[in-house]
Amino acid sequence: MEINTKKLQIAMARKCMDAIELAGVVGCSKESIQQIISGRRNAPIKKLGKIAKALEVDPAELID
Repeated sequence: MEINTKKLQIAMARKCMDAIELAGVVGCSKESIQQIISGRRNAPIKKLGKIAKALEVDPAELID
């Protein structure tokens, strides 16, 4: 799944979360989240679901 990085950053801003906080909630490394935010890495479906749940958005809102 290719995450729209701008939509992800907006969702993070709405929840006042940075990469470290999001990584803690999702249960992965800060580096992994930073790579997803920058677009250097795609998120597997399971991780996309966890990110969306942490940000309280529908997963469809984060993908292109």
